[in-house]
Amino acid sequence: MKLADIKKLKVAELRSRLKELGLDNKGLKAELLGRLWSALEAQQCASNGPPTPTSPPESTDPRAPRPSPPAGAAVAEQGGPERSREYADSATQTEGESGLTPSRRGPESGSGSECEPGNRAREAGGGRPVSPEEMGRGRAFYEFKEEMRYKRAKSPQPPVEREEEEEDEDKVKLDPYNSHLHFEGGPDGACGQPRFWARFPSLWSGCRLTHGVLRGKVGFEVRLERKLLASQLEEHEDMDPCGLRVGWSTPNTSLLLGEDELSFAYDGRGKKVSGGKEEAFGELLSEGDIVGCYASFSTDGAVELSFHKNGRLMGEAFSMEASVLLCRPLVPHVLCKSCSVRVLLDPKAAPWYPGPPGFTPLAALPAGQRVRTTLPPTCKAQCEVLLMVGLPGSGKSHWARTRMRQQPEERYKLLGTEELLACMIVSQTSSLRSRLQQASQCLADLIKIAAQTPGNYILDQCNILFSARRHKLQLFTGFRRRAVVVFPSADEWKRRLSLHRMSDGEQIPETALLKLQGITLSCSLPEQCSNLLEELQYVELPQDRARTLLEEYRDEARRLLPPIPKQEKKKSRPHKKRSHPLGPRPSHRIQWTGRHGQCEKRWPRLLGDLIFMMLAKVFMVLAGWNDTRSNMQQPRYVSVSSRIKH
Repeated sequence: MKLADIKKLKVAELRSRLKELGLDNKGLKAELLGRLWSALEAQQCASNGPPTPTSPPESTDPRAPRPSPPAGAAVAEQGGPERSREYADSATQTEGESGLTPSRRGPESGSGSECEPGNRAREAGGGRPVSPEEMGRGRAFYEFKEEMRYKRAKSPQPPVEREEEEEDEDKVKLDPYNSHLHFEGGPDGACGQPRFWARFPSLWSGCRLTHGVLRGKVGFEVRLERKLLASQLEEHEDMDPCGLRVGWSTPNTSLLLGEDELSFAYDGRGKKVSGGKEEAFGELLSEGDIVGCYASFSTDGAVELSFHKNGRLMGEAFSMEASVLLCRPLVPHVLCKSCSVRVLLDPKAAPWYPGPPGFTPLAALPAGQRVRTTLPPTCKAQCEVLLMVGLPGSGKSHWARTRMRQQPEERYKLLGTEELLACMIVSQTSSLRSRLQQASQCLADLIKIAAQTPGNYILDQCNILFSARRHKLQLFTGFRRRAVVVFPSADEWKRRLSLHRMSDGEQIPETALLKLQGITLSCSLPEQCSNLLEELQYVELPQDRARTLLEEYRDEARRLLPPIPKQEKKKSRPHKKRSHPLGPRPSHRIQWTGRHGQCEKRWPRLLGDLIFMMLAKVFMVLAGWNDTRSNMQQPRYVSVSSRIKH
């Protein structure tokens, strides 16, 4: 169905279509349109072949594959429409060092498919040239669009303080502090799934466990509970939108399992992955399959990693010397997209499948043989949020990543479109514009989630409007809030934009550069404000020089850009006389008409009444009526008609 056909649907039809897809059908028509179009577009990109539905036989064995419910039932199980609610045109803002379009990296080594996290080149480029329209609507466009939305947004409500529950630090579970914000863990800490699977099925979400190991023979088991999008082809692994990686990683590596050198994964497509390199290994995974991950440490510190599928050994996958780990623990790690997983973490429960001889489940290890990862902060007062401020392409992302490398102990989480694009898997048919819009839509809700989750964050966005800064800083009430302004000189800004164009091989139209300068007509630089900011930092030009340069940008933008056409005033509608609700107006009343409230009297009726009263008076005089005596005997208020009758 085309977008033009969807726009012709009525509200009732839109809600009926959304209900059939198991999505939220509440909201205005514009929201329903965007919701339905995004869902249909995601389905079209996800399945490019005829679906082959399969119905696995029923079984009483808990290890047997479970039948997949339809998408609507899955939404209901996971909490109803709130879990699958849409993000209709709520694009938020962020950018890389250029601020125009996402950076394109060179091709990665390895034989992985283009639909995996390690292949950044095809993910960024989409396997096709970028159209001029998409260049004009790059990251800067969505950033400015988001900030304009905050002008009409209501001030956020003060955050509700949650009562912190006392947790057992020795209990092994999925660690929400060591996971993506878009990974949603279960209440028992042993299961989880991507938070936005219904709207963004191509988003990978990763999470580590709270404990790791340094010695001994240790293992853990993970079950692929359910594929949340069950109507896809499984014969063609590249077309399957669901994915799972299970393995080990060191605490300071990326949450994208298998993308760093010290990150080792068994991929559900029958591959092993480490450092972004993929090799054929094992077998394909389907619903209900259980993967066993085992690490064997020798006395000299060397380690061997092996994997089992449903109790069968898939072989030794990785081995490394002690000099590689450098006494860093290996932590169990899961990475999934459009599927739910469960880890066996009950120390008293029997294993799903018997492990190799001599291996102990991680949850059953004594507390002294496990290594606890970094403990999360207990309250927001211990946390910090850095609000990046600057024009697109000024170097905010570069400064943020440098800060994260220099202070790894702070464990900052970078909230930006570039980070989400790295977690997305896209097809060759998806356009750069749709990927940017999807990432920015997802980021809008991640900021709200981060404001309720203790931790250190960096908002890698432009934040060039006061309304956008105020709205986000109010969300993070209770955090230590700092604003970092990156405002380089004019020559340095042009040089950085030129470097981006040369490194990525991207031709930026001259009109796009003028539009970047046109953004300065509305932007402002922050000032120290006690109720919103605890600290303000200018990292390049000082505040006075930055303000002067901003005024120069404004003057240049006014001179080069065409004037904004003025909107024509709406013509006033002519006044329409409305009929009186209780019938025609009485003749003796005044009728107010006209645009300026002019009084128009009905003179013919009034003149007739006056003549009638004069004739009645004459008749009474001729009849010899005694006015004085009659007035004393009659009531005070007597109508003219009664007098005539008398």
